[in-house]
Amino acid sequence: MATPQELSDFLKGVDKRAFKRTLYQVRNDEAALDIVQDSMMKLAESYGHKPPEELPLLFFRILSNTTLDWFRSQKVKNAFFASFGDFQSGPDDDEFDILDFCTTENDGSPFENPETANERKQTLQTIEAQLLLLPNRQREAFLMRYWEGLDTAETAQAMGCSEGSVKTHCSRAAQALSKALKLKGFRS
Repeated sequence: MATPQELSDFLKGVDKRAFKRTLYQVRNDEAALDIVQDSMMKLAESYGHKPPEELPLLFFRILSNTTLDWFRSQKVKNAFFASFGDFQSGPDDDEFDILDFCTTENDGSPFENPETANERKQTLQTIEAQLLLLPNRQREAFLMRYWEGLDTAETAQAMGCSEGSVKTHCSRAAQALSKALKLKGFRS
């Protein structure tokens, strides 16, 4: 059984990664934050008594389900308000910038070479743009496997699908990213 401190430590350790992952999916800062907070509350309320080693899979499953619920509610909202365009809120002007969340390796020097910094910025922006173009399930599987470091079985459990589906989604995502980045001049 997880102690309150273990649950708190887990949530503190996963919050930024969960936010970034969710933001890649919903493309809205406020919605992503709400989804992550709701998922954390659901985990604490319903599964806080589980052993600490079970918390990551439970959390990622809750996060996936909460994200799917958000998409469903948006679909209903958009269908309902389709003829009431004046009542819909406009798109957020604030864009997600992956560079705000990336840290550079500390090589001992206080400044980074401007040319290197610019190349890194362009590379990260290109990768981010290509990630956003992936279908939702491919992006979700790819981020869980390669960003969160979950294995195939854990990813399948969190996504509510078979291991074969996870492998297919990850393979297609990797192929699409590789192809798109090669077309943009990146080499593997």
